[in-house]
Amino acid sequence: MFSLKNRLDTICHDRSGNFGILLALLMAPIALAMGVALDYGHAMTVRTEMQSAADVAAVGALSEQSAGVIAALTESVTGEIKVAEQDAEYLFEANLQKKSKDYLKSKEINIVRTGNTFTSTVIFKAKVPTTFLGMFGMREIDVAGIAKGTYVPASYIDFHLMLDNSPSMGLGATTADIDKMEANTPDKCAFACHIEGSKTDYYSLAKKLGVTLRVQLVSKAAQKMMDTAKKVRRYSNQYRMAVYSMGAKATNVELTNVAALSADLDTVKTQTQTIELMSIPYQGYDNDQQTDFEKMLKELKQIMDKSGSGLNNLDRQKVMFFVSDGVNDSYKPSGCLKKLTGNRCQAPLDFKVCDQIKKNGVQIAVLYTTYLSIENNSWYRSWIKPFRSEIGTQMKACASEGLFFEVSPSQGIDEAMSALFFKVVNMPRLTQ
Repeated sequence: MFSLKNRLDTICHDRSGNFGILLALLMAPIALAMGVALDYGHAMTVRTEMQSAADVAAVGALSEQSAGVIAALTESVTGEIKVAEQDAEYLFEANLQKKSKDYLKSKEINIVRTGNTFTSTVIFKAKVPTTFLGMFGMREIDVAGIAKGTYVPASYIDFHLMLDNSPSMGLGATTADIDKMEANTPDKCAFACHIEGSKTDYYSLAKKLGVTLRVQLVSKAAQKMMDTAKKVRRYSNQYRMAVYSMGAKATNVELTNVAALSADLDTVKTQTQTIELMSIPYQGYDNDQQTDFEKMLKELKQIMDKSGSGLNNLDRQKVMFFVSDGVNDSYKPSGCLKKLTGNRCQAPLDFKVCDQIKKNGVQIAVLYTTYLSIENNSWYRSWIKPFRSEIGTQMKACASEGLFFEVSPSQGIDEAMSALFFKVVNMPRLTQ
């Protein structure tokens, strides 16, 4: 007979049932972990749903079309906006499932107007019932969240659109367009130079070939933005627009008012359709000095003058849209940012003039149509390529904070322009 000691030694050294023993020992913590994961996973799903509902409420109650914002602006109400808070409460609960509403224990909604700024805060707290954890005395999991939004209505805005139609905007909009022009011109020219009445009027050739030019896309993008403005405006005179080019002919380069400042956006759109690439009398006319940004923007600064608050029709906010490839080419014997060719200045935009405009309270939205590489062109290789990487940087420095887009025209210039428009009109946004 084995002694008790021997029996215990045998059991301790027996390895044949280890897996089963270990599994039995681990079942309890595994089950606990799975239960905890399920309960907390459900709680987090509920919180995500509530947070989404709070986000919708915080933004939706501040939309330009919301009852609370309209009432506050119409009646000049400041402080707490009760009507907006009721809207937010409705939006919050409308985006919750019935079970989630049952879990909700409290919500706090506060919408305030201070000066010309609306802010919203939506806070929620809930208790989500547990299943497995209830066996261990934990019957609920607390969840909470907060959403904040802000909206600064700029009800009355004058938009001044400066659209570059200088000869360089006759470059093909895409690499394919550039290739097509080079393949169909004896001198492999990528630019659709507009020499009226000449056999070498590549502008007419581009139209025959179906080549899209940058100047065409810029004009169409501006027209689309006018449609957008017309669609979202609340008052017929809320947004006024004026359109400018650099002139129809190189023999008379000057800031040209293509469409006078008007709230009749259909008329402004029709007049914008008339913008064509600037024509030149012959190749190399005036040493190709037809893009004087500094001169044009200084003149536009005088026209726009100082910006108002935008709170009423008599105190309108001023915004300048500047759409260009960003390369200055003008007579400038001193002060040029790059090496001169005689007295000809070819350089990126000098944003100092933009700073002067912004000092008047005018916002500047800049859409930079990327200056595409044209390696087959010796002029490009010698004079533009060395500073090509700086063009976008200088254009961005011209823009007001957050109002800059760089986009290849073929990548959606009209979408970029509309995006800038919505940024300017300060659509409500989440801040937390």
